[in-house]
This record gives sequence, C-alpha cells and structure tokens, in this order.
Amino acid sequence: MYRTRDNRKYCKRHGIRIYRPPLGRPPKRTAGTEAELIENSHQARQDEIDRIPIEGKFGQAKRRYCLGRVMTKLAKTSETAISLCFLVMNLEKWMKAILLCLLFKEPIRWWSFNVPRFASTAD
Repeated sequence: MYRTRDNRKYCKRHGIRIYRPPLGRPPKRTAGTEAELIENSHQARQDEIDRIPIEGKFGQAKRRYCLGRVMTKLAKTSETAISLCFLVMNLEKWMKAILLCLLFKEPIRWWSFNVPRFASTAD
C-alpha cells in the first residue's frame, strides 16, 4: 500500500496503524521523545511480525491456488473467485487436521491387518 496522504487519512479513519516514517521532517531525539520513539519502533516491529503469516498465506494462495491469475471482468465475479480460493485453502487445512487426528489417535484400528476374509466361492 502506498503511503499517500489519502491512504493515510483512510487508515486513520478506520483505525489501521501504519508505522512508517511520517511525512515531513523527522522528529528530534530529545529525552522527552526518546521513550515514545522507542515505543513506536517496538510497535512497528511487532506489527511486522504479526503480518508475516498473513502475507505468507497470500503468497501461498498466489503460488499454489492460482490466486494471482484471477482474470475475471466483473468485480463480483472476482470476489467470488477469491472467496472460493480461500474456501479451498481452509477445506484443505481442515481435511489435513482430520486425517492427522484419525491417524494418530487410533493407530491400531487404522493400521491393523485384521481384514475380514470373504467366503471362498470354491465351497
């Protein structure tokens, strides 16, 4: 997102924090502002850390689920295609969790070799 004045106003209205250098001259480092500048830098770093997994999921969606190739003409159709992409991502995550739960909670039942034998037709 570009940090234009309009985008900054939009983010401020909606309560979205943007911790990048503000427009204009940088603030002077004095004893009174030093604690505030350090706190802002820690908050900016924490925001970056919180954003990493989210951006990773978007990257995965672009690479693995073809989210980067959505070329629909109407906005509503694009929204539907993007929603379906994330639905498939969530379904795959849930299926993987269910499969692991089933495999590791009851390994004897799933991996046992006690297969029922069919009656032979030779009798």
